[in-house]
Amino acid sequence: MKLAFSTNAYTRHTLFDALAGIKRAGFSGVEILADAPHAYPDIIDARFTAKVVDELERLELTVSNVNANCSFGYWRHAPPEPYFEPSLISPDATLRADRQRLIAKTLDFAAAIGARNISITSGRLLGGMPPAKAAAQFAESMKPLLDQAESLAIDVGIECEPGLYVEYVTELKHWCDQRGSKRLGANLDIGHSVVIGESIAEVVSLMKGRTWNLHVEDLPGRKHYHLVPGDGNFPWQDLKSALQLTGYDRFATVELYTQWQAPQDAAERSYRFLSNLWNR
Repeated sequence: MKLAFSTNAYTRHTLFDALAGIKRAGFSGVEILADAPHAYPDIIDARFTAKVVDELERLELTVSNVNANCSFGYWRHAPPEPYFEPSLISPDATLRADRQRLIAKTLDFAAAIGARNISITSGRLLGGMPPAKAAAQFAESMKPLLDQAESLAIDVGIECEPGLYVEYVTELKHWCDQRGSKRLGANLDIGHSVVIGESIAEVVSLMKGRTWNLHVEDLPGRKHYHLVPGDGNFPWQDLKSALQLTGYDRFATVELYTQWQAPQDAAERSYRFLSNLWNR
């Protein structure tokens, strides 16, 4: 199993310090946060991109994913729902257009640094955007992005999350089948599936061949709180068996945005636990 770690645990550090720390912990892969303070799309330029490429090459790190799930960098003063707004299903057309623009820039950045895929979310169902309307809007918002992804040969993984419009993996599979784009698939956060009661074996099987990146973390029961692998009661052997059965060959990326107070310790303990898990 190829192991990666997300820079979103290092949000009190620069991107380049995060890359160095992740390499030092033992990982061969890194997920880059396409948001403040690391690679917010509106601050990306040719000079920044070249520096990222140079550093990835120097450290011999492969990009497992470019994470465009959230946009904290968008807001000068955060609104009541800052995590997933602006979204592709925002009731505000200006916000939808801005989210499309940020994702489009993320796709260009991913291509420039040699990443195979990016991740996004659907956003929440806010007032004025009931499910039926959201379905039509999501399809409309996704079309130009998938066209761009096709032209760049970059995969787009939607991350299901409790409380979002695209919440269940069965819903995501429907979208993948309906859109018909070979570039649309999953950024499969397996902990989210556990939280909402989905079967690990079933969701891994359902998205076989369409999972571009796997987010892993431990959990306290079925509460949505990301713990360092080994610190909770996530059924790791079930996941290992499911991945082996489907022949999954991309990265397992540890996502620990909750561990910002001690990201290096979290990265090092994660690597020890997961490398032992997959080697035994």
